Amino acid sequence: MPTPETSARPGAGPVPPYPETTATWHRLLTVFGSIGLLSFGGPAAQIALMHRKLVEETGWLSEKSYANALGFCMLLPGPEAMQLATYCGWKLRGISGGLAAGLLFVVPGAIAIFALAATYAAYGNVPLIDQLFLGIKAAVLIVVLEALLRLSKRALTRRRHWVIAALAFVAIFFLSLPFPMIVLAAALYGMAFRPKRSVSAREDAVQIRTSSIRTLLLVAVGLLVWLGPLAVLDWGTGQPILGDLGWFFSKLAVVTFGGAYAVLAYMAQDVVTLHGWLSAGQMMDGLGLAETTPGPLILVTQFVGFVAAYQQGGSLLGLAGGLVALWATFIPCFLWIFAGSPYIDWISAQPRLQSALYAITAAVVGVVLNLSVWFGLHVLFQTVTMERQGLLTLWVPDLASLDWRVPVLAAGCALLLFRYHVSLIGTLAAAALCGVILSQAW
Repeated sequence: MPTPETSARPGAGPVPPYPETTATWHRLLTVFGSIGLLSFGGPAAQIALMHRKLVEETGWLSEKSYANALGFCMLLPGPEAMQLATYCGWKLRGISGGLAAGLLFVVPGAIAIFALAATYAAYGNVPLIDQLFLGIKAAVLIVVLEALLRLSKRALTRRRHWVIAALAFVAIFFLSLPFPMIVLAAALYGMAFRPKRSVSAREDAVQIRTSSIRTLLLVAVGLLVWLGPLAVLDWGTGQPILGDLGWFFSKLAVVTFGGAYAVLAYMAQDVVTLHGWLSAGQMMDGLGLAETTPGPLILVTQFVGFVAAYQQGGSLLGLAGGLVALWATFIPCFLWIFAGSPYIDWISAQPRLQSALYAITAAVVGVVLNLSVWFGLHVLFQTVTMERQGLLTLWVPDLASLDWRVPVLAAGCALLLFRYHVSLIGTLAAAALCGVILSQAW
């Protein structure tokens, strides 16, 4: 049974809230190691898995503590599931526990992505590989639509949230406005026009149990660890692609609220159309690989870093590109958690911040809709042209380039996922096999 939580005195480090005998290092590493190996199926499945392991089975966190932590992690940019694991480790064993929990959540999937990305980069043009990925791309399109539906049900609870989502879609799809600008506008709107009934009587009652000096010190050290190595990449390696990847993914780490699909929505078009590092098909392949491995879906950034660098310098540079992407993506997550964890209870009682979160989440629905449409066009049609008409950006498909196999495969995947509730891994495997069969039959 969960035991009551205790807090550190102001200015002190975190005190383990549960008895040492229930959260020994061996036990902590075993539990979080199993979470890292079993965390398939995206953030919803990962959050449910952690709840079962950390609340129901071990009793290390109470329901209230887990819910507050999840709300805080959703307020942050980056992968909420990985950040939630890091927080739980921090709660039990301080910064060292947070590092262990976060790394155990990420490393198994990262190792798998390196192996799959290297194989893909080396053999991606083999006809059989192309046929396998035809099915995977069709499945990923349905997976993104499923994520959009789940997010919509959770986020669009008020009429104004529907309006925010629609405006966000228009802003990013037709006007090509930067994703950070859309997030900032939504947050400001949410803070300025919060519903009156969201005001909490607890707002002034929650005390912050840490010192501002400690927080500033953590932020300073975190920024140095995060940005210091990236600042010397160009000078130290002589490979501009590594520095470009480092700063691109660092910017991504700051502005991508809403989880992996929001990251993809912001990243995909810049990677493909602005930088030209990958093709749209390669982006879809990367997401398909990330869907089949344990760990956060945001590991697709590692795939992008590997393939982009590999295409400019081979395997060793690809390995370096993947590592740079991992560093720039996940080091900020540790910074957000270690600096912000002592403030979680206070943040959960702030109606303005909660209202800003709801508005951001509604905007993310529009952004993920943009991702769905953009991916759909590039998967269904072999030729898609970007046209600009004044302030508008239009993506125009060549109707004659429609690949009829894709809608057939996508319809089959939708049937498996929505009607028969087949697992994600099973659906991807079936889609890949059917992609080969259709390609060889016709």
